[in-house]
Amino acid sequence: MSVSDDKAHLKRYLQSGRDALVWKLDGLGEYDIRRPLVPTGTNLLGLIKHLASVEFGYFGDTFDRPYDEVLPWWDDDAEPNADMWATEAESRADVVGLYRRAWTHTDATIKTLDLDAIGHVPWWPPERSEVTLHQVLIHVIAETHRHAGHADIVRELIDGATGLREGVSNLPDVDADWWDGYRARIEDAARRAGDA
Repeated sequence: MSVSDDKAHLKRYLQSGRDALVWKLDGLGEYDIRRPLVPTGTNLLGLIKHLASVEFGYFGDTFDRPYDEVLPWWDDDAEPNADMWATEAESRADVVGLYRRAWTHTDATIKTLDLDAIGHVPWWPPERSEVTLHQVLIHVIAETHRHAGHADIVRELIDGATGLREGVSNLPDVDADWWDGYRARIEDAARRAGDA
């Protein structure tokens, strides 16, 4: 496999995670894309805002490739986790647009630099901060897909919708009664194991 094939392969995995996250917003209103469904506040639009920040950081700051975005949630006086939720003033279009601009910036970095190009992650410990583009790509692919998994769960909690990506459920083609029985069997096994 050539270096350009390696880049294309890695970029394809990154893009599939990106697309899955944005797709999870489809068909939902403003409340549902923002509402926290777990004690730590995880929500769909916040995951996208966070990952936009991640891409600007890892593919911008790390490789000294400036971007024109203002990310106030990164300011020293910003509250913890300010990048993990959208305020009332930040619309879906604003956050998704920011994410898509991050993609453009990231994709330009990937295209411009060699996979062995050296960067420095400013927020990592000095002994680990020197990285290659290849390492950063793998790191961000892993983070993107981890958060896509979070989005899978959050979306299922909102309205029961599931799926890997548009048109691909990646689940058995069975009806609701089968799922009810399946879940009941798992619950029963868990209870029996817990009582043992």
